Amino acid sequence: MTATAPQAAITPKAPPLPEAEPETLGLSRPRLQAMSDAFKREIDKGTVPGVTVLVARRGQVGWFEALGKQSPAGPAMALDSIFRIFSMTKPIVSVGIMALVEDGHLLLSDPVAKFIPEFADQRVGVVSGGRLELVPPNRPMTVQDLLRHTSGLTYEHQGDGPVHKLYQESRVRSRKITNAEHAALVASFPLVCHPGDEFNYSRSTDILGRIIEVVSGKSLGMFLTERILAPLQMTETAFSTSESNAGRLAQPFEADPWTGDKVALFNMLEQPIMESGGGGLVSTTMDYARFALMLRNGGTLDGNRIIGRKTLELMASDHLGPHVVTNGTLLSPGHGFGLGFAVRREAGIAPFPGSVGQYFWSGIAGTFFWIDPKEDLFTVFMSQGPGQRDFTRTLVRDLVYAAVD
Repeated sequence: MTATAPQAAITPKAPPLPEAEPETLGLSRPRLQAMSDAFKREIDKGTVPGVTVLVARRGQVGWFEALGKQSPAGPAMALDSIFRIFSMTKPIVSVGIMALVEDGHLLLSDPVAKFIPEFADQRVGVVSGGRLELVPPNRPMTVQDLLRHTSGLTYEHQGDGPVHKLYQESRVRSRKITNAEHAALVASFPLVCHPGDEFNYSRSTDILGRIIEVVSGKSLGMFLTERILAPLQMTETAFSTSESNAGRLAQPFEADPWTGDKVALFNMLEQPIMESGGGGLVSTTMDYARFALMLRNGGTLDGNRIIGRKTLELMASDHLGPHVVTNGTLLSPGHGFGLGFAVRREAGIAPFPGSVGQYFWSGIAGTFFWIDPKEDLFTVFMSQGPGQRDFTRTLVRDLVYAAVD
């Protein structure tokens, strides 16, 4: 007699959020339709295969649609299509770290080496006379540095200096090493600057994921599920999805429509060993909207408190200030960075609309969300078009704000 494997349970989808007619939420239906028409034009032009857009105000969804195709030769995009959200993983992991701060397990001022000893002996890489010289850091890297990307760590694609090349030539991008092995590897590289001096977008949130594991004694995926995903009923957000969902995966064009370069993204059906706190989650539009509504509510949803109101207020405040150098183009003019989110500091300067106090982040494959407390508005936008992400982010901002009465 042979045993048969138990049939996999069907994962229930996230319950929908409350809905209302756009007009009752202070949203213009004609302008939202104009937004829809604009994205249909871009899809017809071959900019992206398809998109989803969810716009909510006053805690209710006023517009939610799926446009175009889920994949270039596949079915129509669906409201429940599954996306690689890449760096939209970062806000979730950042909330996880702050939950441990609220529990009293760590302080923002704690040195990273307190939890990951390999970081105790790091040096700063200074290029002098064409050579890389290593000097002691002016101060230890802290948990707060990791959250606001002032750690001195970097990403291999954020430059071509000697430190970046060390990242590029290593196994740091492998999904087949553990979070502990990844953290030790990153700790072996020199820093690109002294901690606290510069904003450098980096693998910092991957290191936060490892700190979560060390402090909680659980895998990052298990901790996030227990503390954030399950209470929010984000049932389809994880580091991979099951084979039964193969027909729901959103895919990009095989080649970038603007450059012709090959597009290669990770396989969402493959369970990675490395659970990347900086970019490893897959999710749906409605799942992430539940996370966004929790943020809009000040840290709660359906009676479940995920994070305290004042803690979230701290996270959504600028933590850079005028003394921190901001490298690269990720932070638009008039913006700073908080503990896991970019934050709008000024009403003007940036080449797109928004409100002071708005906070947001995005994913390299084309996903994007923002919370605007002043307008009591949030938007979740999903696509899988890496090369078009800057364009689609700005377009959706322009079009949604045009609909705000």
